[in-house]
Amino acid sequence: MKPLQGLTILDLSRVLACPFASMILAELGADVIKVEQPGSGDETRDFEPVVHGQGGDVSAYYLAFNRSKRSMTVNLRSAEGQDIVRRLAAQADVVLENFPVGTMKKFGLDYAALSALNERLIHVSCTGFGMTGPYAKRKGYDTVFQAMAGIMSLTGERGGGPVKPGLPVADLSSGLWVCVAILSALAGREKTGRGSHVDFSMFDGQVGLLSLAAARWFTLGEVPERLGTEHPGRIPSAAFVCADGKWVQITGSDQHWAPLCNLLGLEAWAADAGLARNAERLARREEVMAGLQAAIGRLERDELCRRCDAVGVPAGPILQVDEVVSNEHVAARGMVIEYEHPQIGRFKGLKVPLRFEGLDDPEASRPPLLGEHTDDVLREKLGLGDEERHALREAGAI
Repeated sequence: MKPLQGLTILDLSRVLACPFASMILAELGADVIKVEQPGSGDETRDFEPVVHGQGGDVSAYYLAFNRSKRSMTVNLRSAEGQDIVRRLAAQADVVLENFPVGTMKKFGLDYAALSALNERLIHVSCTGFGMTGPYAKRKGYDTVFQAMAGIMSLTGERGGGPVKPGLPVADLSSGLWVCVAILSALAGREKTGRGSHVDFSMFDGQVGLLSLAAARWFTLGEVPERLGTEHPGRIPSAAFVCADGKWVQITGSDQHWAPLCNLLGLEAWAADAGLARNAERLARREEVMAGLQAAIGRLERDELCRRCDAVGVPAGPILQVDEVVSNEHVAARGMVIEYEHPQIGRFKGLKVPLRFEGLDDPEASRPPLLGEHTDDVLREKLGLGDEERHALREAGAI
């Protein structure tokens, strides 16, 4: 049995953050019914990059965040379509949506309307800046939230300009926050017997990640500067270039300092009581970092990593994406999965990285074709026969 087996999620969301969340929950066993616009569907169905297959072209972007769901098409702008959603919500556990503030109320599908039909319903509204506050009506995307919540100001080389991370951190972390919200609300429902509304702001989610940077401000009144891969409060913790031009990340605490120095041939530093503690190394940052780089620059990366592993110094090669997905440990952990898609054949993806003992592990199946399960859902959930479904199609509701 999977952990979320028996849970039904009505997913009205699009693009990345919420679809990422609902994909995780689907592969943990929930029945996720993805509601899409007739004719076009989730706009990411047309996003680059595109996989070209014998049966048609498919967006790899869509594939990455929509596995293991069922797709039905519903026109939320039609009265009949809104009624379908209300009837489905009346028997769902969770409704997930990421429309602009006020849209669901305009459709008659807000929490007040839906919870009147189902008092155990959990309704998650994921918006850019939340349902309240001076920014509530503002539009935003991943990089806007990164910029406004301070992440970009912390990212980049020393003395350089702000840089966005190489992944859509705001979207991905928001997806994880949404998972936390849904699972927390489900746990709360077990205690109260009632559902709840979750107002999640992607901006809030990024502010919540400031953690150590905020702690330095609260404690020291310090606005952290950009340091590249260096850590503002720990040495060593940085990327170093090796003799073969490859890069390694080394991060250690006080107990790792002497073993690191010895394996690098810096025995005098290993014995220097004035460098034994992190605070002392921080006070001599420029000298220490220059010395470490000089010593590391005489070794090839793989040899350095072997030496670090041998004495328990935390270090790892900085790998590119192609190296990661072909890595022996990634393979041993089964992190790369593969499924059969009717349009493009075999395609790969990344596993939900959870393993259970006593429950079944997450399992991936292919993303749905647009509206593939409309008839199944209407028949199974609402008991609609062929004539009723035909009438809804004629009316443009599905």
